[in-house]
Amino acid sequence: MTALEAYDLTTRGGGGDFARLITACEQFAPYCLIDGLAVNCYVEPVYTLDADLVVYTANLAPLTGHLRKSGFEIEQHPHSINATSPGSDLRIQFTTDARYQDFLRRSTTATVLGVEVRIACLEDVTQGKLWAYSDPHRRLSKRKKDELDLIRLGERYPQLVRLYPEELHRQLEDA
Repeated sequence: MTALEAYDLTTRGGGGDFARLITACEQFAPYCLIDGLAVNCYVEPVYTLDADLVVYTANLAPLTGHLRKSGFEIEQHPHSINATSPGSDLRIQFTTDARYQDFLRRSTTATVLGVEVRIACLEDVTQGKLWAYSDPHRRLSKRKKDELDLIRLGERYPQLVRLYPEELHRQLEDA
């Protein structure tokens, strides 16, 4: 069984929806994957239902319009636009945070769930995780997930630890 087939099975169609999403993103490029699935490209993967992306701001409305016409449900939130496909557990989130726009020009290519996609470079994935980890408005459980992702990245890429706040730096030194 391929990674995409396994993901499709566990997300009730999310693997196929992920492939459809990337096909649409390619039409409205530039885009890149950020957050958990991007972290999984750099370290031992962990399971996630989320696909988080940044899209060039001017292309976000046409892309989400295209997804809506393709059967996705679209919801606007203060810092994101979310898309879901009825019956699928895949949660798609397009960030509207302008800080992520620079990630697009530094993105690279990787295979995610059997699909070739643009992903944020290692340093940008780390920066995004640091922003999320440091956001006091995020739920504690989300910040702890971000902390774990930063620890996983720091263990694999020790040169990144210099970017981390002191409490994470200490944790990695004591490990």
